[in-house]
Amino acid sequence: MLAASAAALPALLATAGCRSSDVFAGPDPLAGRPALSHDVITLQAVIAAEQAMIKLYQAAVDSNLRATSRVLVLEGLLAQHRQHLGQLQARLVLPSGSPSASPSASPLSGAVPARVTIARLRAAERAPVADLLRRLVTVQPALAQLFASIAASDATHVTALDG
Repeated sequence: MLAASAAALPALLATAGCRSSDVFAGPDPLAGRPALSHDVITLQAVIAAEQAMIKLYQAAVDSNLRATSRVLVLEGLLAQHRQHLGQLQARLVLPSGSPSASPSASPLSGAVPARVTIARLRAAERAPVADLLRRLVTVQPALAQLFASIAASDATHVTALDG
């Protein structure tokens, strides 16, 4: 009987010319999936940028294999970016059936060159620092704290690349 009542509710509302939101408070359960929140969309964009940075660092490691001391520094920074990605992904919660990612284009997106220079890595590290700091005021405090921490880490990467 309950199943029949639940199944009949949309037909009853349609016949009466009502939307379910006219009867129930809150989001309309029959209107489909709700839009993703600003924080989720922002987090997706930051994750995409971190994934692009990892690809860039991996290409740099691969192209500098003969310079052992440089590779050790690059591998250490790559490991930190992988940790950042893990922390970001742990905070991403998507409703079932949502698109897995629809971030805006990252400044690092696209093809990664076979040879990545240290100058390119320094420039690539500066861009997300500015982007993350700009996003701090637009997200919830816990996410802002994570973004600030990652931005601070990325800023130290520029110095490490100079050494």
